[in-house]
Amino acid sequence: MGYKEITADIIASSSASVRLEKSIKIARNIVAEEGYIIAVKTLDTKDKYNRIETSEGKIIPYVKDQVVIGALGERQALRGYSGIIPRSIRPGDILHILNIGGIIGSCQSPHPDHGPAMRVEVLGAVMIPDEQDSTGIFKHACIQDYAIEWVYSLTKSVPLIVVTGTWMQVGKIMTAKKIVAQLSRSGHKIAAAKLTGASLMRDTREMHENGAIASAHFGMAGLVSTTGKNILPMAKGLIHYLNGFNPDAIVLEFGDGIIGAYGVDSLLMDKELMQFTRTHVVAAQDFMGCWSADHFFRKRYASTISIITGPVTDNLVGVQFIQNTLGIRAVNAISDPERLGGMVAELTFSEPTKKVPFI
Repeated sequence: MGYKEITADIIASSSASVRLEKSIKIARNIVAEEGYIIAVKTLDTKDKYNRIETSEGKIIPYVKDQVVIGALGERQALRGYSGIIPRSIRPGDILHILNIGGIIGSCQSPHPDHGPAMRVEVLGAVMIPDEQDSTGIFKHACIQDYAIEWVYSLTKSVPLIVVTGTWMQVGKIMTAKKIVAQLSRSGHKIAAAKLTGASLMRDTREMHENGAIASAHFGMAGLVSTTGKNILPMAKGLIHYLNGFNPDAIVLEFGDGIIGAYGVDSLLMDKELMQFTRTHVVAAQDFMGCWSADHFFRKRYASTISIITGPVTDNLVGVQFIQNTLGIRAVNAISDPERLGGMVAELTFSEPTKKVPFI
């Protein structure tokens, strides 16, 4: 098979685990499946949603006629682009960049806040040397070949601190970062992970910058996004991996809302994960979100919310409503991170008064 040599302008973070150089070999035969890496050329110049995260973790603008390397994947975002992987892909086909992490797919639903998705022309499949073959054979580059191993049963773990939200953009990652920073400053060894969402390194990188001794995300376990899959073994694999760093606790941020396409609900339904969860922080936008989350947890998950944060706690009105009406602790992660850290530490590291039986 003949390969063509090209030079990439941008290697997107969705393909970071393969550790590609900018000099790339491509082939015409493309595997149209999640995680396979392709080369594309941008066809537009956008003034909105026009930045991309590189494999080095930098977020930079992109413009027309740049060669971008990214992983095939799908996205089902309420406040972003949604798209799929076509059944077949050939050089010359027009696809789209679906998120800042450089997921490449066919946009099925744009978003009015971002304008049309960036159109790209497919150039070919990225090929890399097959390390298992000494004859110089090349293979299709795929992030699954570099993935952290999945685990199907989590038999032990340090305490888990879970951060979820009632929808996108309610401050989940900000809350997770504040928790990591406060617990680290108080002398605890904290690991962190992002278990659901669409490929982007920024969130776990920022948790590492805020003091996490180790961080991981679902892309490191071979998933470009967590839509429409059994993600439990992936999540348990990442938790098992982070336990290997001997932390005192692991902070887990779940992208998207509790109800949504990215699999948060299936993780919260899993009794093994919930057995190790000591503290559950929910970020909410408004009173209805708080009330609904509280009732949803009690009925569906047979558990309770530990702390509520997010925009609903921006002033005393929200805090008092949550504490007086729902009987749940409330604190704003941005304005009072020390208090948030103190609450989480108390709930996570003190001996629980009642153990939830593992069924």
